[in-house]
Amino acid sequence: MKEIKQVYNRKEDLYQVLNQTKYFDGSYLNELLSMLRNKKITNCLECFKNYTQFQFITSMIKNVSEIEFNKKNYSTENHDQMRKGLKKQISYDQQMIEFVKFLVRLTAIDERFIQSGSNALNLLVEMKVDLREQSFENIRNRDTSLVGENFVRCNFNGSEFDNVDISGMNLNQAQLFNCQWKNIKIHELNKLDGHSSTIYSICYSPDGTILASGSADKSIRLWDVKIGQQIAKLDGHQHEVHSISYSPDGITLASGSFDKSIRLWDVMTAQEKTKLDGHQYEVHSICYSPDGTTLATGSSDYSIRLWDVKTGQQRAKLDGHSDYVRTICYSPDGTTLASDNDDKSIRLWDVKTEQQKAKLDGHSSAVYSVNFSPDGNTLASGSYDSSIRLWNIKTSKEILQSDSSYKGLLAQFNKPLHSNSFLQNVNPDLTILKICQNPLFEASGTLILQGKFINHQGNDLKPQFKSKGICFLEDFKQK
Repeated sequence: MKEIKQVYNRKEDLYQVLNQTKYFDGSYLNELLSMLRNKKITNCLECFKNYTQFQFITSMIKNVSEIEFNKKNYSTENHDQMRKGLKKQISYDQQMIEFVKFLVRLTAIDERFIQSGSNALNLLVEMKVDLREQSFENIRNRDTSLVGENFVRCNFNGSEFDNVDISGMNLNQAQLFNCQWKNIKIHELNKLDGHSSTIYSICYSPDGTILASGSADKSIRLWDVKIGQQIAKLDGHQHEVHSISYSPDGITLASGSFDKSIRLWDVMTAQEKTKLDGHQYEVHSICYSPDGTTLATGSSDYSIRLWDVKTGQQRAKLDGHSDYVRTICYSPDGTTLASDNDDKSIRLWDVKTEQQKAKLDGHSSAVYSVNFSPDGNTLASGSYDSSIRLWNIKTSKEILQSDSSYKGLLAQFNKPLHSNSFLQNVNPDLTILKICQNPLFEASGTLILQGKFINHQGNDLKPQFKSKGICFLEDFKQK
């Protein structure tokens, strides 16, 4: 390697450091790594200072060790703008990109550069640099994100990952021998198979640990969200189950069916507690009051009925709709009940007086979904006319998109995923929520020999890896 005559002046940020790559041939970087590996060096700066021809590059590397890029996790949202700026500045500069790759591979040799190397790999991923069929042997990564990257046929033998998000990563035909991966994150939704027909309703338990589903196969199934496995099957309905709702305490699950009945189930024992009869036709919707004492149901008989949960007796019948009642929803304070139906209208009911308070007209087709904002002042409705409308509860008037408060009010409906009311009463013809946009994690034909792969919850990832088509060579050795 030729000596670089240029004098190096310390820089304050990564781009300024990378800009110095124009003063040397980047192909030398691989020679440096080979030399360090062959000499089994663990402190690159200590080694390089003995070589005068390396002084410029040594100064660059030392500079990297001193800046924030080597001290903080730059893959977080807090550093979005910094990453965007870097990507714009270096995306088309191959010499800079090669130095960033060098920082990634340097982690295999010198632990002092693990954070900068982790940030460097995240930067390469976000710049969509082609990283297929490359060697990342023995690299060490921590506190970063590699979401969606294509690492087809890469060598990760001996690598160490800690608190790394590998969601949507493509490891097809890669090698992972003797790896030590811990606190790994794979944000991939489980596919829950079990029902034999259309699923009409899903509902999370209040603590978010169990998902309940109601189907046209007449069954209700309970799923463990963490492991993605069915934990119970509730049979009893004689026709398709169209609506389910958890009680606020999570102890009871209520279901409404096309067999005209409402049933209450003990979640712990998976046994039926009570059967409520009264509707003359199919039960389309069901909803607990916020205090859990009352159950509201809507039916094809055009009526809404209120039931005393403790006694199982009907407390009231609300008439007014002229077509099927599709959805019902309590206000957060439990004083108002909203309902929609096929007659295009939405109605608001005073729970205490059991009288209609208002009729909201505006949709040009059947209304399939209603939901209150967290503060109870706004109602959102979704219709077969392809529109979502917002309504002022106090004035019973529609809030137009031209209203200055519209966007702020609409933002209130970004509820947590496990909110019961947000996902209940799912109509198969409507897209209610797009849950995940990440690509699926792939690992078909990947080879693993020994090593550890543990997720951030402390669970072994090997069973999940096997389901993706990974080949564990120790299985063959045992045979």
